[in-house]
Amino acid sequence: MPEHQPVHFVAHFRVDDPDRYRVYEKGFFPILKAHGGRFVTYDDNPVILEGARDDGRTVIIEFGSEEALLGWWNSPEYRELAEHRIAGTTTYAIYFVRAPTPR
Repeated sequence: MPEHQPVHFVAHFRVDDPDRYRVYEKGFFPILKAHGGRFVTYDDNPVILEGARDDGRTVIIEFGSEEALLGWWNSPEYRELAEHRIAGTTTYAIYFVRAPTPR
């Protein structure tokens, strides 16, 4: 993978405790920005073309590299803040690091 290949983080979550989630949400963007992350989009009601989807919100975030994404995810400030997300939501999160193969 090229060193500067964008990496996309996708999370889908259901808020179980709105008060805990609000604490997370308030602290989220400054930490994301400090690690070079770019919030791409979110949707609470995307159009489902096939299959089923649990209720909740889906977000997409972009980083300039896998190292930047992991630096954010594993940073002490994010891990501390994430305790509120973990306590307040049910979350499924993944990231993509592979670029399409040239054809």
